[in-house]
Amino acid sequence: MSRIVRGTLMRHPWIILILILCSLIAGSLFAQTDPASEPAVLAAAKVLPAVVNINTERVVRRTVRDPFEDFYAQFFGYNRVRPHEIRQTLQSLGSGFIVNPAGYIITNQHVVERAADLKIHVTTNDGKTYNAHYITGDDKTDLAFIKIDAETAFPFISLDDISPNLLGETVIVVGNAVGYGSSISRGVLSAVKRNITVDDIEYKDLVQTDAAINPGNSGGPVIDLSGRLVGISSAKMAFTPQGVPTQGLGFAIPAAVVRDSVNRFKKIAQKQPEPANRPATSEVSASSAERLFGMQLQNLSEQLSDALGYAQGHGVLVAAVEPDSPADEAGIERGLVIYRVGKSEVNSVKQIDGLLGRVQSGAKVSFTIGVIRTGGRGRQLATLTMAAR
Repeated sequence: MSRIVRGTLMRHPWIILILILCSLIAGSLFAQTDPASEPAVLAAAKVLPAVVNINTERVVRRTVRDPFEDFYAQFFGYNRVRPHEIRQTLQSLGSGFIVNPAGYIITNQHVVERAADLKIHVTTNDGKTYNAHYITGDDKTDLAFIKIDAETAFPFISLDDISPNLLGETVIVVGNAVGYGSSISRGVLSAVKRNITVDDIEYKDLVQTDAAINPGNSGGPVIDLSGRLVGISSAKMAFTPQGVPTQGLGFAIPAAVVRDSVNRFKKIAQKQPEPANRPATSEVSASSAERLFGMQLQNLSEQLSDALGYAQGHGVLVAAVEPDSPADEAGIERGLVIYRVGKSEVNSVKQIDGLLGRVQSGAKVSFTIGVIRTGGRGRQLATLTMAAR
């Protein structure tokens, strides 16, 4: 260092202080460029293990009449034919999050509408799928309580320390947006104590956010940058009552309402007996078929076969198909049944797993797939050959 510079610094020590401050600020700015240290990233990582995707399936029976038969009966004196009974499978998609290590989940009531024959499948962030059962719900708050049928400890979101819900605070929406699990969107808390009506459902005292809330987000958590619960995604207003398009109008049930409801639901759950004859883990499993061909498979129980109208004791159900997978490219769809792998007839996921256990990437495997209805009312089968990925 030259004598002139050294002398200047000695006469003006504040210059040294400015240089030190600039160095500290530069270091701080450099540290903030690391995405792993961003508050939003840390908050999402904190809660994602407790967020679940919820798929429900309910078979309903409807009675219908043929209008042409009624016409002929009225004008030509034919005897009226008895009404036909048809079965429809209603499916729902949503989100939820675990609030207790025993596997209790809070979600929206409209995601898991109460029904005796409702089938609930829950997929955790690590890709594991479990059966779950409905415990109780409240139509007024649009909240429901379900439980995973498994004896294991689950990560959960604590309701002991919830967000203060301050206007302008950053919020993150986490959930199963349009079927894409573990999706997040970011915005701010725009308002509190909002009363709205969406699709003839009235919601009261909601919090409002401009973070994107899409179909499938319902029941998932809205959190702050500390990972504390702000609320549960519940509704999105796409149009005003007058039909005017809107943007950035999403609503969530406040965390305080969620906490109070969960405490009430837990008391109800303690009084209910454990459901009988429920498997410890779901029949839906990550199998060789999923790894090699992108198909999630499910055992066809007698109850499920009866509900779907399929012949009992034959085949394995395709529960889901991964987009752009070999199965998807071959035209395989959810709801079809695999009856044969190669020359072997199959009746369980475990059996297919054994047949595909030694299949290597690139190997070609033929599947006989389709639907065989009960009582010989229909039989549509095809043999497809797919290359393992």
